[in-house]
Amino acid sequence: MKRVGVAGLGAVGLPVVRALAAGIEGLDLAAVSSRDLARARGRMADVAPRVAVVRPDALPELADVIVECVPKAAFADVAAAAIEAGRTLVTVSGAALLVHGDLVRRAGETGATIILATGALLGLDAVRAAAEGEVAEVRMITRKPPRSLKGAPFLEENGISIDDLDAPLRVFEGTAREGAAGFPANVNVAAALGLAGIGPDRTRLEIWADPGLDRNTHEIAVDADSARLSMKIENVPSDENPGTGKITALSVIAALRSLGAPLRVGT
Repeated sequence: MKRVGVAGLGAVGLPVVRALAAGIEGLDLAAVSSRDLARARGRMADVAPRVAVVRPDALPELADVIVECVPKAAFADVAAAAIEAGRTLVTVSGAALLVHGDLVRRAGETGATIILATGALLGLDAVRAAAEGEVAEVRMITRKPPRSLKGAPFLEENGISIDDLDAPLRVFEGTAREGAAGFPANVNVAAALGLAGIGPDRTRLEIWADPGLDRNTHEIAVDADSARLSMKIENVPSDENPGTGKITALSVIAALRSLGAPLRVGT
């Protein structure tokens, strides 16, 4: 049995904890962490009351696999502790990995493994396969309800208002790396796409605030010598955080199931 620790009990972390508590083959929920220990204990009372609730920096002592589900500001602390201890880190924070590329290099030195789960995206297997050949272009268009983009640094730095929109507004066009920096809480999907394919500096990204939408929508187009791909996903927002799709937590659960499964489907 591999011991699993979950950092963060929000829109992603809590569903993951529930799935682990219900049982995933080969995995044992050993601990959870949060900056607010009292609140975390309250949340765990009805889910898995006997599981240890600890500070984030204590997780590597108790777990072989650490699932990172914390706000972006806390990512580096959780990830660095896991990597220094040589643990397996499961995350959907593709944007944070672009910012903290040194952690990827450090994982190679400590024997740690970083698993970037699919998150709210689709088609990463196909993009990774295409990238083994020649890829001419990868483009992504993200459309979100305005409330999902509130507080993004790019909007604030450039004085872009998305209040009271009555029509779709393109708020960003550039590379996936630039988008991840300007919208760190919103476009982990673009960062993941860049990492899976031809790199975040060659992957093009558009972001739209669309008042007519109630789902976070991502469209991907890939032109390669092996295939031409066109994909679209419309994600139902989670109840706790409208910027996070419900499928994000499910993708982490699926990634965890594959750790102990005798059959793995996909690349």
